[in-house]
Amino acid sequence: MNDPKPETPIEARPTESLSGYSRIDTTVAHPARRYDYFLGGKDNFAADRESGDKLIAAFPTARLTALENRGFMRRAVAYLAGQAGIRQFLDIGTGIPTSPNTHELAQAIAPESRIVYVDNDPIVLAHARALLTSTPEGATAYLDADLRQPEQILAQPDLRATIDLTQPVALMLVAVLHFIPDGDDPYGIVARLVRALAPGSYLVMSHATFDFLPARTVDRVDQITGPETFRGRSKAEFGAFFEGLEFIDPGIVSVAHWRAEREPQPRPSAAEAAVHCAVARVR
Repeated sequence: MNDPKPETPIEARPTESLSGYSRIDTTVAHPARRYDYFLGGKDNFAADRESGDKLIAAFPTARLTALENRGFMRRAVAYLAGQAGIRQFLDIGTGIPTSPNTHELAQAIAPESRIVYVDNDPIVLAHARALLTSTPEGATAYLDADLRQPEQILAQPDLRATIDLTQPVALMLVAVLHFIPDGDDPYGIVARLVRALAPGSYLVMSHATFDFLPARTVDRVDQITGPETFRGRSKAEFGAFFEGLEFIDPGIVSVAHWRAEREPQPRPSAAEAAVHCAVARVR
C-alpha cells in the first residue's frame, strides 16, 4: 500500500483497501482510532473524534483512562526489561502505533530485546511499517493474527523465528481482553498462551472495569459504542485470568497506581481510571 503524502490532511485521504480485508470505513467510529484520538494521535477521523467526544461527555475521564493505561504499559515494560531481565516480548492486540511502543521502551533499556506484535485489525495492519523497526542487536516482527486463535499465533513461523518460547517471554495483553466476550472463552485463550511460556515468563494485563461506574453511565457507554463488543470485568473476574501465577507487587490495582510512585502526584483515583491491571510471573 502506498503511504499517503505527509502533507495530505487525514480527512482528505481516500479510504484504504488491504488485501484480504474489507475496505476500511472511515465514516464509522473505530475503537483503535478512537483510542488514538484519546492519546492525542493523528490516525483518526471525524467519526472517531465524534464518538470519543460522546464518550467523554458520558464518562468525563475517558481520555485520562487511555493515558493512564499507556502509562502502566510503559512502567511494566521498564520493570520487565530492567529489574526482571526479560529480553523477549509478545505483544498481542497492539493497536495503532503510538510512540513509545513496547520495542522502543524495551530496547532503550536492553538493545538486544526481541519483540513480536500481533493484531488482526486492518487499521493496525495499515500502520504495521511503523512497528517494524528495531535496534541492530534486537528484532521486531508483526503478525496478522487473531487473539481468539492462540494456536495459530503460537504456530506462526515469524513468531518462532523472532522469539524463543523455551526462554522467558513477557506476554502483553494490554487493554485488549475487554473486547473478547465471554462466549469466545477469554480465560481459555489466556490459559493456552500462558501454557506456551517458559517458567520465569510474565503475563502483563490491563482491562476496563465497570466496578466504579453507575449503571446509567454504563448504559450510556453501551449506547455510544453500539455494535462494538465491549465487556467490562470486575476485579474478581480480572483476577481469574492469573490463576496459578505469582503476582508482582502491588498485585491487582488501578493502572494509575501500578508502581507509579515517580509519576506526578496526586494520582488519579481508581474510579477515574476505571482500568484494572497486574503483572504476574509464570512459575
